[in-house]
Amino acid sequence: MFSAKPIRFIAIGATAIAIAGGAYGIVTATANSGSGTAATATSPAPTSGRPVPGGGPRSGPAAGGAVGTIDSASKSSFTISTSAGQKVTVNKASSTTYRNGTSSTSASAIKRGESVLVLGTVNGPTITASQVIAQPTGGRGSATSSATNVVPFQRGARSTSKQVGQIPANYTQGSGTIVSGTKANKATEAALVAYPGGIVDRVVRLSNGEYEVHNTGVNWPHHVFVNQNFKVVGAN
Repeated sequence: MFSAKPIRFIAIGATAIAIAGGAYGIVTATANSGSGTAATATSPAPTSGRPVPGGGPRSGPAAGGAVGTIDSASKSSFTISTSAGQKVTVNKASSTTYRNGTSSTSASAIKRGESVLVLGTVNGPTITASQVIAQPTGGRGSATSSATNVVPFQRGARSTSKQVGQIPANYTQGSGTIVSGTKANKATEAALVAYPGGIVDRVVRLSNGEYEVHNTGVNWPHHVFVNQNFKVVGAN
């Protein structure tokens, strides 16, 4: 007559634990291994923000760049404004190289009012520059370029939905693997020549060998497609 109460208490306690486990995700899966031991599934380790082949997280610094006019400059950095109204801070590094067209130049030659192409590591509206290239006035990639059909960003406005040129077959947003180095720089430059105004914050190599250049800070285009010869073939 004294054994019923403890058994009832244990049953109630087990039920409470099961409910708590379900509510807080403590017990997520149990494997029957034959040993009578319950195996608890664990959450996957958080990603670093870098992508995995075939997709994955896309946050974090990556190779990219921007074209704009220098507003102000200091010894360690300068700011540019793009033709679409984006403000970008460019941090210099000891390894940053400077060019005027195809000729090498010095940091002191890059002055306020000049149009420049900046390539480097992009983190939001900040670029740590690997290359700074002065652009001829009215030349390729400048604010007066006739190639641009960029729709500037307007807060509250819906993104423009249109497609031009060739989009790789079977392309899905988020696919591919982020690349860096020379190939990323060439793809970024090609995209900004055709569509200056935004900030390229990553370059993704697709399964067919072409590149998707991700363009931010504008309402269109958000994706510029560059072939293996670094020619722009489409945008959406």
